[in-house]
Amino acid sequence: MPKRRPDHVPTRTCAVCRQSHPKRDMTRVVRALDGSINRDDTGRAPGRGTYICQDPACRDIERSAAAVKRALGTEPAPGTLDIKGAPHATT
Repeated sequence: MPKRRPDHVPTRTCAVCRQSHPKRDMTRVVRALDGSINRDDTGRAPGRGTYICQDPACRDIERSAAAVKRALGTEPAPGTLDIKGAPHATT
């Protein structure tokens, strides 16, 4: 297996603004196997995931709920996307 380049920075696309940012600067939201939507602080939870960047406009509850619904295919429960000041994924 080839070694990873040391200067490589994984990037992900924000579900709200559709801009690419470094993965470590984003918050992952995951739809678990039981259909529940949770914030994934580890970045490794199993299930379908999407990312939300640190931009305050993207952290707006209404905008992020619509984007998560589009990305994950299910409506998030109230309070699930309260990610203001949430830590981002560590991986």
